[in-house]
Amino acid sequence: MADTVYDASTAADYRAAREIPREGLTAWREAIAEHAPLRPGATVLDVGAGTGAFATAFRDWYGAHVIAVEPAPAMRELIPAGEGITVLDGRAERLPVPDAAADAAWLGSVVHHIGDLATAARELHRALRPGAPVLIRNAFPGRCDRDLRVRYFPETAAGIADYPSVERVTTAFAAAGFTRTALRSLPQRSAPTLAAFAAGLRRDADSKLRALPDDAWQAGLARLHRAAAERPAEPAVSWMDLLVLHRS
Repeated sequence: MADTVYDASTAADYRAAREIPREGLTAWREAIAEHAPLRPGATVLDVGAGTGAFATAFRDWYGAHVIAVEPAPAMRELIPAGEGITVLDGRAERLPVPDAAADAAWLGSVVHHIGDLATAARELHRALRPGAPVLIRNAFPGRCDRDLRVRYFPETAAGIADYPSVERVTTAFAAAGFTRTALRSLPQRSAPTLAAFAAGLRRDADSKLRALPDDAWQAGLARLHRAAAERPAEPAVSWMDLLVLHRS
């Protein structure tokens, strides 16, 4: 995929509209702890850190030191650098860290932005210590039917169809010396109700929604508002995959 260009406004919109509230990530906190038992002081490499939502979560949840690597200057500006978080300019294919620098790597909704998966996998193998996990949170083709956007804007599934598949990612990482150890679908609560989710949608902050024709966007909004009226107490829960691979 082509890189998304972020200016200060789109980066702020991304943080407001796309980041999952911390209280909606309980299942992710538990799953990450299971597959990457991080002790206080461990180093986590957050590749494609965005505006730092998961960088701060790893620091707060596990007492880890996070190296947040992000290529977009406007996104980097919003990462809260300081105690427990180091922010660096870089990308997956060329990580600005020494060999064996990290105890785990996190790739959150970034795999489809990586131009060269094979090179990125080799770089992660270099940057991680032996036995360290790579934790990949992403939508994958054929596995996105419980994504909130796909449920209410079904045309967005066509964009996800172009993402790297689980098999493609696994093959690229296997060639670099990683073994797949888990693939799980996990829930995340984007908002307390569907109405709140609808109110927080920012079309310009989401490449999949931005790509929709106007009629598909309007039809999806109507579908979402109808569901919110019919089920006012239903939380806005979406599901994404966690793919875990361990370094040799």
